[in-house]
Amino acid sequence: MAEDEDHKRTIVYGESALSYIKRNTLPAYPRSYELWYTYSAGYNHGLNRAVNEILKDKGRVSSEEMLAVYGKFLSPNRLGDRLDEVGSKVSREVEDLVNALKLSADATSDYGDVLERAGQKLKKLKDPEKLQIFMTHLMKSTHTAVASNRQLETQLLESKRQIENLQANLEAIRYESLTDELTTLSNRKHFDATLERSLAHAEDNNSSFALLLTDIDHFKKFNDTYGHQTGDQVLRLVALAVKQNVKSHDSACRYGGEEFAIILPMTDLDEAKSIAEKIRKSVMSKELVKRSTGENLGRITISIGISIYRPGDSTHSIVARADEAMYAAKHGGRNMVKTEKDLSDDQIAVS
Repeated sequence: MAEDEDHKRTIVYGESALSYIKRNTLPAYPRSYELWYTYSAGYNHGLNRAVNEILKDKGRVSSEEMLAVYGKFLSPNRLGDRLDEVGSKVSREVEDLVNALKLSADATSDYGDVLERAGQKLKKLKDPEKLQIFMTHLMKSTHTAVASNRQLETQLLESKRQIENLQANLEAIRYESLTDELTTLSNRKHFDATLERSLAHAEDNNSSFALLLTDIDHFKKFNDTYGHQTGDQVLRLVALAVKQNVKSHDSACRYGGEEFAIILPMTDLDEAKSIAEKIRKSVMSKELVKRSTGENLGRITISIGISIYRPGDSTHSIVARADEAMYAAKHGGRNMVKTEKDLSDDQIAVS
């Protein structure tokens, strides 16, 4: 059963996390366990890279360094703090812009009053000398108004540049919040939201979609044998094979650890199986070479399970069927594709 496999795998990650805590003589706080569990599972490439750099330089991770890494890569407030920072900058920029517009409006209003009074006074002026003084005064007021408008134009251009930078920052934060750093595929958060939308769309439009779950065969053994960096290389290789065989409207995600999920809109079971086979063959066709030594590590394989939307499906039921199909592929010998049609009646998950 898939739950048994998940139990075994997560227990290994948990035991590994505890061993790292002991090895580095760290307090066994929940955040310590979370950090080392994530490190052991290889979910967060940035975190693993930061920890590996500390271990390489110092041989162990101190409590202070662990807290710094946790705050940077795992703290639930991390993206929120960045959003607050950008939001504060936007507020300040808008406030400065409003003040500049108010000053400009006041200056324009004052210049309008000057022109109105000048028009009335001009009718009464006959003395050329007084007329010259009047025109000098009017020109001075005009220059002041022009300078004010130029200053406003400069500030508007600068505000436009600042707001564009802030928009880019917001887009970067949004991208980061929905993207897996290591593989550049969408992350689990994005997958969950996309699956919810796909279910609602299928129900409202009487349409369908397919879900693929992919797991790298013997990944833990490979990771333990050759190290996390080589394991990361494997994950990127599989992600590349996925990208090369899906279309722009499909959603390819890193589901967790060595698992990937792909949502294929408007796709039936046969079409989904054809795509899955292309991904499987693409992964198997690539030989893996260890970058540091040039050693040929052979080929890797993946197992894929497929489910298709059924009326009344929930996120749990459609994922469960794909998950069971994936484990059927593993139990069948790995390096193969299985669909929910291959499951026996007592294996089929319902909502």
